[in-house]
Amino acid sequence: MTTFTIDNDNNITAHGTPEEAAAATATPFESFSSQRELAGLAAGWPAERLIAIWNGLPGVEPVKTFKSAKTAASRIWEPRARPRKPRRPRKATAAKKEPKGKKAVKAQETAGPREGSKTAQVVAMLQRKNGATLAEIMDKLGWLRHTVRGFMAGAMKKAGYTVESFKPEGGERTYRINK
Repeated sequence: MTTFTIDNDNNITAHGTPEEAAAATATPFESFSSQRELAGLAAGWPAERLIAIWNGLPGVEPVKTFKSAKTAASRIWEPRARPRKPRRPRKATAAKKEPKGKKAVKAQETAGPREGSKTAQVVAMLQRKNGATLAEIMDKLGWLRHTVRGFMAGAMKKAGYTVESFKPEGGERTYRINK
């Protein structure tokens, strides 16, 4: 049975027999011939020594720490028994772009809204001489008050229209498109 020795400099040497190991080594050493014996020795070693032993093995991925001495001993005993997953390269991230300035509101396109759409219906109502009241828009489209107000503030602005809102004395809220 093969016997291994480890000296104070963490040099590990394999010997054919325990007697051969004792005869060949002149410096202070510890010997082991199984993973269990190595784990017993490793239990008394500082974590730094276990890390140095592991990182000194050829072809292994260096580590900074082990969960326990037992884990370290099992990995040192069979460093290739459990193949390590190759690390995936990190994705390159794009350089941060400078913030863009505010975009100007789109000018009203010559094509206008799609024919028959609710936007087209509202635009037609708002282009009349006196515009359209809130109640007229609600009745025509089946919307609630908050939907009409949101549409005027959001969708019409996004479409490039400037909507004027006014409320005559004793009258109802009215919207029209400024030309």
